[in-house]
Amino acid sequence: MTMLGQYRARDSILHRLPAGAKLIGLVVAVLVVAVPAPSAWTFGGGAVLVVACYFVGRLGLRELWRQVLAIRWIIMFIVVVPLIFLPIPTVVATAARVVIVLLLAAIVSLTTRTTEILDAVEHVLHPFRRYGVNPDRIGLMLALTIRTVPVVAGLAGELRDAQRARMGRLSVKAFVVPLLVQSLRHADDTADALAARGVE
Repeated sequence: MTMLGQYRARDSILHRLPAGAKLIGLVVAVLVVAVPAPSAWTFGGGAVLVVACYFVGRLGLRELWRQVLAIRWIIMFIVVVPLIFLPIPTVVATAARVVIVLLLAAIVSLTTRTTEILDAVEHVLHPFRRYGVNPDRIGLMLALTIRTVPVVAGLAGELRDAQRARMGRLSVKAFVVPLLVQSLRHADDTADALAARGVE
C-alpha cells in the first residue's frame, strides 16, 4: 500500500533542516499557492517547487509518483463531485492547489520524523500556555491528524481492491459512501480509545 508522507531516512539538506524551519516554509508556500488568484505562473511555480524539493531531499521522481498515487482518490473526489456545481476552470484550479499543498506537506513528513514535528509545534505554542493554550493537547491532535491520513488512504485502497474483486470496475458512488462510513467509524473508535485513557 502506498503511504502518504511516511518518513524516509536520507542524508539531505532537507532532512537536516530543523522541523520548525520546514513548517514555516510550508506555511509560506501554502499561502503563496492558495491566496493569489489562479494563474499558470502560480501553479507552474508550485509544480517546479515540488519537483525541486523531491530532488533536494534525495527522494526523486519515483517517490513523488508514489505520493501522487497515495492521494489519487482525494484528487478524484475533489474533481468529480465539484464538477456537478462548479465550472471546469474553477475545479481544475482548486484541484491543482490541493495537489501542490498535499505534495509539499508530504515533503515535510517524508524528511522529518513525527516526534520532531510535534516537538516543534509544542515549542512554538509553549509561550501561549499562559493564555490557556494547551500545547500538549494540540500536539496530540496534530499527531492524530498525521496518523489519520495514511489510515484513510489505507481504507480507500481496501475499498478499491474489494470493488475490483466484486465488480471488476470502480464505482464512485459505491466508493465514496463506504469510505465516509469507515472513516467516521475509525474516528469514533479513536475517540473511545482516548476517552478510555482519560483524554477529554
